[in-house]
Amino acid sequence: MKALRPVLLGIIVVVVTLFGWLMTLITTRYSLATPVLPASGLITMGLISGLTLILGINVLRWRNGKKKKMLDPILATLTLVLAQSCAYAGAVLLGWHLGILIDLLRIWSIRNDLDIMWLVITMGGGGLVMVVVGLVVERFCRIPPVDGAAEGPRLPGSRRGEAKGEGEYAYRGD
Repeated sequence: MKALRPVLLGIIVVVVTLFGWLMTLITTRYSLATPVLPASGLITMGLISGLTLILGINVLRWRNGKKKKMLDPILATLTLVLAQSCAYAGAVLLGWHLGILIDLLRIWSIRNDLDIMWLVITMGGGGLVMVVVGLVVERFCRIPPVDGAAEGPRLPGSRRGEAKGEGEYAYRGD
């Protein structure tokens, strides 16, 4: 499984911000309601972030040797998948509400609605929390390298210390 790339999360935030801004422009033009999630969505975001963090701490405790009981590898894998999903969902929610916030700031002098503004800010903050929790828990799920295996496995005939690109390695450090 590939690690999350913060640059990709940033690209998702930017693209969804533009999309959210355009959708808010369209809904404002046709006098529709602002497309913001309800406040009850914060409860769901908090539950998902909390569950992800609890499972991640469980994996971290096992990784650091503080748990004697063997960790179920399926649970560890599901924790990693949940962490990555949490980060992606948080990036989408952050971008969407950032786009709405940009449009609300544009029309602030005309439409002075503090309730919607605070809801958009808190929902964007919840998305940011989800991204941070996802990235942190993904770090918890990384297994440290075994002594002597820091360079990755070798193929027969390759020598340690060769310049990159000259030897054949079974491990790609992407």
